[in-house]
This record gives sequence, C-alpha cells and structure tokens, in this order.
Amino acid sequence: MGDVAAVSWGPGRIDLFWTADDGVWHRAFTDGSWADAEALGGPGAGTPAVTAWAIDRMEVFAVFPDGALRDRYWDGESWHPWESLGGELDPSSAPAASSWGDDRLDVFAPGRDGTTWHRWWDGTRWVPWERVGA
Repeated sequence: MGDVAAVSWGPGRIDLFWTADDGVWHRAFTDGSWADAEALGGPGAGTPAVTAWAIDRMEVFAVFPDGALRDRYWDGESWHPWESLGGELDPSSAPAASSWGDDRLDVFAPGRDGTTWHRWWDGTRWVPWERVGA
C-alpha cells in the first residue's frame, strides 16, 4: 500500500483509498470493522484524493500516467466508471479535493507547467480548468 487518502461521510464511517501497481483500491470501516479491500481499476496512478459531498456520496480523483485527471464516484449504491476530466497535469503529483456542500466539488492538481490547476462541479457540470497560480 502506498500513500493513502481518507474521507468520512458520516458517523462511524471511514473510507481509505490508495494506488498500487494494478490501480486504485478502496477499503471502508463501518459498523466497527474493516470491509475487504476492493479494486476500483484504472492503471497505476499517483496518490488519489477523495472528498465526500453528501451522506453516502464520495468521489475519488487520481492523475493517471497520461497527465489527465480521472474521477470515479459512489452514489450510495454503486461505483460509477472512471471518467476523464482532462488536464495537462503532473502524473507524479497528487491532486487535492474538497467539497463545501451537496453537489459542490473542487479539485486542485499541479500542472506540467509548474502551476496549480482547479476544476469544479457546480451541481450540473464540470467547469473548465482554471489556473490558480503556483
């Protein structure tokens, strides 16, 4: 297990994410014990980032080797497939993710140009990348 990202979307719940040679992995602590780890797929990527955007809702992000940010989200019942959010990001760096409420997600990642890039979900769509500086 490499570097780990963690999130909690409710009392007594912790979700861990990490990347191995065979992709991104997930393991949850609930009801006082750890569930078995599950593979979320994708190629080996940098350290993932994760945020919860509502109860039983979370999104994991990873910069893949091609420099594109990809995300996968849990809707309370199942994981949705990886989706590319594009970008010219540094695949050796980790993104950072945050949410300030239901249906609002922000993700930041270092670009290949040495600056920080930002993209966000506004409740209906992913807004295009913006550069926010060094």
